[in-house]
Amino acid sequence: MTKILVDQLGNQHTFINTPKRIISLVPSQTELLFDLGLEDSIIGITKFCVHPFHLKSTKTIVGGTKNVKFNKIKELQPDIIICNKEENSKEIVDELSEICPVWVTNVCSIEDNIKMIQDFGEIFNKRTNSSKWIDKINNANAEFNTFILEKPSYKVAYFIWKNPYMVAGNNTFINELLSINKFENVYKSKDRYPEVEIKDLVDDGNPDLIFLSSEPYPFKDKDGIEIGRILQNAKIILVDGEMFSWHGTRLLKAFNYFRYLHNNI
Repeated sequence: MTKILVDQLGNQHTFINTPKRIISLVPSQTELLFDLGLEDSIIGITKFCVHPFHLKSTKTIVGGTKNVKFNKIKELQPDIIICNKEENSKEIVDELSEICPVWVTNVCSIEDNIKMIQDFGEIFNKRTNSSKWIDKINNANAEFNTFILEKPSYKVAYFIWKNPYMVAGNNTFINELLSINKFENVYKSKDRYPEVEIKDLVDDGNPDLIFLSSEPYPFKDKDGIEIGRILQNAKIILVDGEMFSWHGTRLLKAFNYFRYLHNNI
C-alpha cells in the first residue's frame, strides 16, 4: 500500500513499499530504530552511533554526522536515509536526496519527539512497537511531572562547547528538558547555541547551577575551575549530555537520570 507521509520539515514523501534498507546519520535515532525492532534493516550508521554499542561492529560506518561518505552510502543502495535538522546540514541532505528519500526530523520538544517515534512506526510498519514506546514515555513523563512539583527551581547555564564557549539556548531539545526540570535557562532569550563569554555570566543571569555537558565537548572536572573563578557562588555539575540532548527512546532513561540529578544537587 502506498503511503504519503510528511517529515518534520514539511517535506512530503511517497513510499510504495516499506523501506527495508536504512541508513541513519543521527546517533539517537539509530538507537530508536534499534528499539523499534529494526536492527536487521539498518545497513549504515555514523561513527558516533554508539548505542547499542555492538552496531559499530556489525553495520557499515558511513562517516560522521557532519562529514558523510557519499560514495559509500550510494554503494549501500539504501531505501531511506534518516537525518536531523540539527545534526546534518541542508547541503548534506540535498546531496543525499539524489541517492534516495531522506527523512529529516526536527525535535525541539517532547511533542516533537513523540511525533518522530510515531512517524517511524508508520514509515517502517512498526506501529505497535512505536505505540508501546510512546506509552512508556508518556507514563514516565507524567510520573516525573509529579516528582518535580515539590522541587525548587534553579537558574542554569548549560554549556555544550569550549573554545569558544557555547551554551544551549531557545529552540533546542536541551532547553525543553531543562524547562521540565524547573531549571530556568538564563540563555533562553538567545536562539539555538550562542557563543558566550564566561566573564559575562553574572550579567547574563548569574546562574545558580552551571551544567557542563559530556557532549559534544567532553567537559571534565578541570574545565569547571576556570568558570568557578568567575562565578564563585554557582555549583558546577558535570552532566550526561545524552540524557539532555538525545531524543527518541533515550528520553525514557532520561527521566530516571533527572531524578538522580535533583537528588544530588
